[in-house]
Order: sequence, then structure tokens, then C-alpha cells
Amino acid sequence: MSKTFDKNLYVRKPSGHNSPSANQDPTELLKMSVREIITLGHPALWKKAEKVNDVADDSVKALMTDLRDTLLDFLKRNGFGRGIAAPQINVLKRIVYVVMPDGSFDGPLINPEIVATEGDLVPVWDDCFSLPGLKVKVSRFDKIRVEYLNEKEQKHTLKAEGGLAELLQHEIDHLDGILATDRAASPRDLVSVVEWERRFRKEESS
Repeated sequence: MSKTFDKNLYVRKPSGHNSPSANQDPTELLKMSVREIITLGHPALWKKAEKVNDVADDSVKALMTDLRDTLLDFLKRNGFGRGIAAPQINVLKRIVYVVMPDGSFDGPLINPEIVATEGDLVPVWDDCFSLPGLKVKVSRFDKIRVEYLNEKEQKHTLKAEGGLAELLQHEIDHLDGILATDRAASPRDLVSVVEWERRFRKEESS
């Protein structure tokens, strides 16, 4: 039997950097189900998410909508954002939602699993909705293969490389209770966004 979520969890007052803009159209907000994004220090971020057993369950459908709307709202207000995992809105289910800027992927990945890695481990500066104001230098595989279910419970295999591969490794880490800070090789690999812009922006662009 699938676990039914508490419907009261879907009525939240956003706060802090996750709050909708004061200039956002109220009628547009009514059409969206934007959830609060939890941040570093919240215990749910270190917990392992549960497998989704029934994709057709209404609570699972609602969760996918919430993830999409929360991601798109963050992107609209901040100008960046490609993916979000259910634990980031305090729901311990194995679902991530990805919208790639180049259109290479747009949709949910349910019970995603990395089944193969290829290429080299490459250093990347990782940022995260749940780590506001922080950049973390981590190592990610350049190419991976991921198996997952889509919203119609169809099984897919995705061969990802570059930015999409890096993003999926980040989001699947969230499902296992692993943060980018846990992947840092050294405390010196944690840098404020302000300092990163000053010291590393040109290096990242080259």
C-alpha cells in the first residue's frame, strides 16, 4: 500500500529567499503550488528518501506538480535553477524534477538510479537551492546512465553527459541524504557566492 501524504503539508507560507516576489501576479500564484524549500540544518536533508510504489497515487501526482511549480517559481525569481528533489520540499520520496535550459530534458524522474558511470571525475562548482549563498567544489562523473520511471510509470534509461550528468548526480544525492557539502574534499572547497564571483568566475567561464 502506498503512503498517503498529509494534505496539510501542501498548505505552506513561503518565507525568506523562497518567498514569491511581491510583484508576482496573484492570479498566477493561485494556479501554482509553490512549496517552501528547506535549507542547510534541516534534518530531512540528511535522511534517505523512500521509493515510490504507486506512481498513479494522487499524492504522488500532487508532489510532482509541487516540484515543477516550485522549480519554475525559483527559476523565474532568481534567474537560475535546473532541478529539484522531493526532500528539498521536506517530502522523503524518491522523485526529482528537471528542466534543462537547452530543452534536453523536462519532467520528473521517479525512483532514479545511476546504473553506470563513464569518463573521468571532473571538478565542478556545485550550488544548491538548499545551500543559499554557498558554492561547493565537488567531483562528478562526466557521463552516467540513469534508469527511472516517468509520470506514466514507464521505465526509461537516460544517457546523460556534461551539465545534465552533473545535475542528476546532485539531485540523486539528495534522495540519499547526501549534500554537496558532504562531497567536498576539504573545508576550503566551500566558498561564499560573493567570494566565488570575485575569485573563480573567470576560471569557470574559460
